[in-house]
Amino acid sequence: MSELNRLTIAEAQKGMAEGKFSSVELTQSCVDAMQARADLGAYITPTPDAALEAAAEADKKRASGDEGALLGIPLGIKDLFCTEGVQTTAASRILQGFKPTYESTVTSNLLRDGAVFLGKLNLDEFAMGSSNTTSYYGNVVNPWQSSDKPDMALVPGGSSGGSASAVAARLCLGATGTDTGGSIRQPAAFCGITGLKPTYGRCSRWGVVAFASSLDQAGPMARSVEDCGIMLGSMAGYDPMDTTSVDTAVPDYTAELGAGVKGLKIGIPREYRVEGMPEEVEKLWMETADQLRDQGAEIIDISLPHTHSALPAYYIVAPAEASSNLARYDGVRYGYRADAPEGLPEFSSLEEMYATTRGEGFGQEVQRRIMIGAYVLSAGFYDAYYNKARRVRSLIARDFTEAFGQVDAILTPTTPSPAFGITEEPSGVEMYMNDVFTVPASMAGIPGISVPVGLSKDGLPLGVQLLGKPFEEVGLLRVAQAVENAAGFTATPQLMA
Repeated sequence: MSELNRLTIAEAQKGMAEGKFSSVELTQSCVDAMQARADLGAYITPTPDAALEAAAEADKKRASGDEGALLGIPLGIKDLFCTEGVQTTAASRILQGFKPTYESTVTSNLLRDGAVFLGKLNLDEFAMGSSNTTSYYGNVVNPWQSSDKPDMALVPGGSSGGSASAVAARLCLGATGTDTGGSIRQPAAFCGITGLKPTYGRCSRWGVVAFASSLDQAGPMARSVEDCGIMLGSMAGYDPMDTTSVDTAVPDYTAELGAGVKGLKIGIPREYRVEGMPEEVEKLWMETADQLRDQGAEIIDISLPHTHSALPAYYIVAPAEASSNLARYDGVRYGYRADAPEGLPEFSSLEEMYATTRGEGFGQEVQRRIMIGAYVLSAGFYDAYYNKARRVRSLIARDFTEAFGQVDAILTPTTPSPAFGITEEPSGVEMYMNDVFTVPASMAGIPGISVPVGLSKDGLPLGVQLLGKPFEEVGLLRVAQAVENAAGFTATPQLMA
């Protein structure tokens, strides 16, 4: 029973239904793995005792005939989702010690369906990053190792790096993530797992700490396309508490799995062939296209002409919204508050307390994005930057609408490279370039999924991205599973628990 944590969600569901093992045994296996690989830094707040209690309750429910969609399945929760009575930090010092008195809608839905929560997963501070090295609570380590530099710790990607690392290392069977510009898909690719960003408005944002409100979207991260479909079925749904939530029925996301791709049209956007992209990335991309063609799909060359403008537009829109959303953190009502200057009983003014608290409470990357956001929203630059970025965003969405008039799905690389070393982390604009393939879908609000398809020359996972029509995740998952089956990706991380 010690290796139950290596099961997929679908396998675990089947095993418990057949009485082969209990949720307590399954959860204990994950708890043991969590404790054995605490060095990965995947969890900020593990909750093993509460998890085992919830697992025991799940076993009782199963014995009485309850068949919840995720009954007894141990999951990790990104520390951006508010969880009642459990510290929620957004990986920031400024929220240290904050224990919500309410549950986010997404986590409420998961609990409704019987999921067991193992704890809160690490991330880039306020979800701002592509490496999971901006967390106040320390770096997250990728469980994969480079054959070229086996002693070098690798980044797991970000911002959902804790989620990706935990799933890849088998510290949980699945995890929640959030995706603003690629924060589910990029770490999924770096860690060799599957990550799905649903259509904007598909999963409620209520109770999720906001980064950029017009872009943030919760989604599942797991070890198979099927598992992502199972999780999304619980996470999704209309929520009147979220004004951006779309009132549309939640389908069975696994309904078309196994249907294949015969007769479908798959688009290959020429703009995704970027200068300097490693040959191995393009090779796997084209091999995947060939595999889909061999299965009966028609591969069509398409154009998304405003793709090259997506990244600069994103890094105007997202920081602008972040600067507004993060204005509420001031040390007054909850979270961290700075101490008064040495020798003084209190600050000389409220403004001094605000400034000191925010200066100490926010990390460097968060401060950078707040400053960028404040700049582009200022009176002299609003039209020159923010309004122009909004217009570009509309053009990007139009490109996708026109493309989906020709094709059923779009195939691209997920990332321009495999995971890099923590000590090799690029800075500034170079880091932002990690999102070059994922940002356009976020700007358009369409669903996207990353599927692992192979290894780099250094033995590190590489993924491809599939993009679909709004609210047609069922069809997207169908194509994704065809890619998954053709790739036959079975490699496992060297540091797996």
